[in-house]
Amino acid sequence: MGISIWQLLIVLVIVLLLFGTKKLRNMGGDLGAAIRNFRGAVKEGDNEAKEAAEAARIEDESEPTAEAATMSAKERESA
Repeated sequence: MGISIWQLLIVLVIVLLLFGTKKLRNMGGDLGAAIRNFRGAVKEGDNEAKEAAEAARIEDESEPTAEAATMSAKERESA
């Protein structure tokens, strides 16, 4: 028991009568702009997360490990 095409058309006509075509056109444009802004913010957040992960990976690679620090200390003692 879903919505028939006739019920949908009646609702559409009522909405057109209440708001008018100009206001509906403006609402559609505003909705489209909001969706574009949301998508842009999501992409920006993903890019920031990737940059942070890359920076953390590079930082981990550049830090000497505990073994390297211990080896250096032992080499200094023997020298």
